[in-house]
Amino acid sequence: MTPSSQGGGTLFSEPVLVVNQKAKLIELTNEYSVMDQSGNQLGSVVQVGQSTLKKVARFVSSVDQFMTHKLEIRDAYGTPQLLMTRPRKFMKSRVVVERPDGQPVGEIVQQNVIGKINFAMLVNGQQVGAIKAENWRAWNFSIVDQSDNEVARITKTWEGLAKTMFTTADNYVLQIHFQLPDPLLSLVVATALTVDTALKQDSRGLG
Repeated sequence: MTPSSQGGGTLFSEPVLVVNQKAKLIELTNEYSVMDQSGNQLGSVVQVGQSTLKKVARFVSSVDQFMTHKLEIRDAYGTPQLLMTRPRKFMKSRVVVERPDGQPVGEIVQQNVIGKINFAMLVNGQQVGAIKAENWRAWNFSIVDQSDNEVARITKTWEGLAKTMFTTADNYVLQIHFQLPDPLLSLVVATALTVDTALKQDSRGLG
């Protein structure tokens, strides 16, 4: 299932997206780069809307997960494409995905707390897919549609990447197996690009 062809050069048309987890810390704001398989910048994931007090609190304590997080997925020109909000939580994560104009896309909702973590992708309350954490530490995630067919996969290692350009330590890879319909496509991209910031924060100690 290795996509060898290049895609359309955007976040929503490339078969392979590479997310650089080495956050550029700009004024205590996390920013991650998103590239295609050749290393061309396609966009970024930026944490937005945090007050200075909140930023300082994040750095001095573990209250992070009890705060509301907002993330913007931007294209290569810095134009917002999707907005994600993770309301403050106590057990299960829930992430709301919207278009920049506030139109709802769907939600990503954690299904369980113990064992292999599973997130449902919902549109108007109906499940359209899921992301299954096969192994947090190895960064193996299977993304399936509502019929449980795998439509995409997140991994740390992908043979198609130029070794000289990408070190696996800093990156993870989203492979989309075929062109997906929206809103599933937007939810898959949103989930995959923010799995580190919106979802994985709560996996401390899980494997």
